[in-house]
Amino acid sequence: MEELIYRDRRGTNSNKWNHLTGRFTREGLLGLWVADMDFAAPACVREALRRKVDFGVFGYDTAPDSYYEAFIRWEKTYHGYAVQRDWLRYSPGVVAAFNWFVQLFTQPGDGVLVQTPVYYPFLSAATDNGCRLICSELVNSDGVYTIDFADFERKLAEERVKVFLLCSPHNPVGRVWRREELERMLSLCRQYGVRVIADEIHHDFTYGEPSHIPTATVGDHDDMLVTLTAPSKTFNLAGLKTSVIIIPDPELRKSWDAYTGKLHTDSGNSFGVTAAEAAYTGGRPWLDQVLRTVRGNYEILRTELLPRKPDLRLSPLEGTYLAWLDLGAYVRPDQMVDVVEGKCGLAVDYGSWFGGNAATHIRVNLATRPENIRQAADALAEHL
Repeated sequence: MEELIYRDRRGTNSNKWNHLTGRFTREGLLGLWVADMDFAAPACVREALRRKVDFGVFGYDTAPDSYYEAFIRWEKTYHGYAVQRDWLRYSPGVVAAFNWFVQLFTQPGDGVLVQTPVYYPFLSAATDNGCRLICSELVNSDGVYTIDFADFERKLAEERVKVFLLCSPHNPVGRVWRREELERMLSLCRQYGVRVIADEIHHDFTYGEPSHIPTATVGDHDDMLVTLTAPSKTFNLAGLKTSVIIIPDPELRKSWDAYTGKLHTDSGNSFGVTAAEAAYTGGRPWLDQVLRTVRGNYEILRTELLPRKPDLRLSPLEGTYLAWLDLGAYVRPDQMVDVVEGKCGLAVDYGSWFGGNAATHIRVNLATRPENIRQAADALAEHL
């Protein structure tokens, strides 16, 4: 069993821990926001990168077949998705990719549909690209979120929607969509001529049942669907700027290749490719340790915070490594910053960043050592 190594990232130019005054009120807060981990990458990744550094030549590279084979094997083994080599394309990040797809699939003034509250770059992917942001609010029943299908269909029918940005598993609410939910969303998008961009970057973070279902395996929707994922969340490699785009349809691939050819982004980061291949080949034992740690950290919040603040709402953690808490029974929206930062000393993602009716929510990153989660739980229990 591989040891999980915690690193103190203060003073390392970490976005999560350093230079917080650009977004928060002060430095020195407990960093629980940006969705990366405080764990060293798997040993197999570190060794592969060490060999590359020791070789000492960092010129232009082409991703080897073994890189693609490792990813294809991972998807088949752990998600039952039979990806083919010619479907795969490169992007430096999932956010860049879904912005480019919005540009490719829309014209100014078209609608882009999202399900709020949602990962906030989804919101700007519409507005930054000249589209109208169309929000279908998820239904919150005591912290458990479901889809308002009547509203979802109404928005598709009435708002000239051209693209649906699907977050699966859903960030920040932690839902893993069931097959019947995916089938219904895809069927409605088919009915109204809407293309689907499925961001599945958190797909390796589920905890038993329900397991993640790749959107592309639900029915025959290849002509209207692309899938985005990456090793960045799974193996803590975000800084290496290597993501995977899966485009099964040849016509969509042709359109994508023509578009990105003008951007000159077809080749990846050679360190990222090396790290990803190593991780997909030998990183599973490390990931299993991370999953146990994240689940344990969620249990710390549930067992050490909720009994002391019983009216706080903690959404079930089905997917992602992010806890979603509603502090609304104790804090007004206009008090959030003062309480969370000023009194509790926490840097978290605020619900207001995610759109929708989430002004008293916070998103807490669980991919850290248990002591940090325990500190956060104690601070919230004391000051709410």
